[in-house]
Amino acid sequence: MGIESLSVDQIQQQLQELAQNRADLEHALAARQQEAKYDLAHEIRDLIQDRGYDVAEILSLIGPRRRRSVAAKKSSSRQYTKYVDPDDPKNVYVRGVLPGWMKQKMQDQGYDPGSKKDREAFKAESLQVLED
Repeated sequence: MGIESLSVDQIQQQLQELAQNRADLEHALAARQQEAKYDLAHEIRDLIQDRGYDVAEILSLIGPRRRRSVAAKKSSSRQYTKYVDPDDPKNVYVRGVLPGWMKQKMQDQGYDPGSKKDREAFKAESLQVLED
């Protein structure tokens, strides 16, 4: 029987069956992939142990290597003052572009966010220094 001869209800029923089959297959695939990961992990662990090495020591060598550029190394050694809003500790300012909460608070208190002098005065008078 071709699909041309199916009624709307029959087509909808087949689509529902296909959707359910797809969901079942996706679930089965995810389960098989998870099993394969566990199997691989066990194989790797056994291989490491068979060769007489400590698993944690070898796994630390496998993890992603982070390469740091010269600029990143240079900037990471510099410590910047962190300022926190005493009214809302989630609001933290370190440096750079002023966040919206800080601009609004400065304007509410009569400071000009565009003035370096006003920004420095606002930080000194209205924000708390966050200690690391």
